[in-house]
Amino acid sequence: MINRMIVKKANDMAGKFPVIVVTGPRQAGKSTFAKLAFPTYRYVSLENLDNRQFAQADPRGFLNHYDKYVIFDEIQNVPELFSYLQQIVDESGLTGQFILSGSQNFLLLEKITQTLAGRVYHLELLPFSIAEITSQQPIDVNEAIIKGGYPRIYDKNIAPIDYFPSYVKTYVERDVRTIVNVQDLAMFQSFVQLCAVYAGQAFNASEFAKKIGVSVKTIQNWLSILEASYIVFKLKPWYRNLSKRLVKSPKLYFYDTGLLAYLLGIETTDELIHSPAKGALFENFALLEIFKSHNVEGKKRNFYYWRDSNGNEIDLIIEHGLKVQCVEMKYSQTVKEEFLKSLHYLDKLTTEIQFQHYLMNTQNTSQKRTNETIVSWQDAVLIG
Repeated sequence: MINRMIVKKANDMAGKFPVIVVTGPRQAGKSTFAKLAFPTYRYVSLENLDNRQFAQADPRGFLNHYDKYVIFDEIQNVPELFSYLQQIVDESGLTGQFILSGSQNFLLLEKITQTLAGRVYHLELLPFSIAEITSQQPIDVNEAIIKGGYPRIYDKNIAPIDYFPSYVKTYVERDVRTIVNVQDLAMFQSFVQLCAVYAGQAFNASEFAKKIGVSVKTIQNWLSILEASYIVFKLKPWYRNLSKRLVKSPKLYFYDTGLLAYLLGIETTDELIHSPAKGALFENFALLEIFKSHNVEGKKRNFYYWRDSNGNEIDLIIEHGLKVQCVEMKYSQTVKEEFLKSLHYLDKLTTEIQFQHYLMNTQNTSQKRTNETIVSWQDAVLIG
């Protein structure tokens, strides 16, 4: 079994907050993680019909029985519990009293915001990072992109082509039907495919609406569902007033490159190597690795991209404190001069900001240079 690096952060925060909330994609291993991180806690799944009916019919009795040091899994199935939990944790004064887990982000967090604000540490459990995978088994960059990070693929040695069709049908489409009444599932499937084609590009709802034949509002609604279900996320543009002619649309990415590769019809490493989409897939992969390396340490960063109307672009801008980091991500083992020139473009626009420069590529070793750091695909932690 591959250990999760975020266990330490979860244990630390359980000593400071009464409630820990674990969210993330379906099949990211939240239930297993909660049990391993808190082995002495009782585990209660609210997907279990008996448990759910008990909690819904008699919430006070349910919480009298499960009063402390309990993991409530799929808590969004019984949202009425939140207001009772607020009273319990306020009266007890205990830290680490409840661990709450759920997959549907907005259903869970909306209730938390309303009733448990200030009492909760929110922890996102994403699919495996490269650091977690390579702690147990070797993997190369192309295999890592195609497999993605869903734990079951590694724990049960399942080929991506066998895993992802079921994942899409069982979780992506099921979640959508649960959350919103999709009249035409075929159109929604076309929308998901189009998201894959546009991964790493600016998202334009009007363009999607025209291609699929639905309203802009429908596209926006569908996208919000994919975001809430941890299928896709948006990267916002950086708005510092360095140029008046900036691209202001967000870029679209997937939470897992294995799913993205499957949706693009890429099944083997050879197909990836020869695919015109390999650059976009590596960019998405590298971005996720940087997110995950920050996430396990609980670092809350502001992530953006920057692009002007002339096509000058920085793949990733990271703001924290007074630091601004510029990151380019290239599917290449060669450090080309054009990559570095692009990376330093913002230096010419202002002297008020001291930028740090990183180029993340498919090399197996990292190197520190005078004006930039070349980061291996395995070393996202260096971009901190």
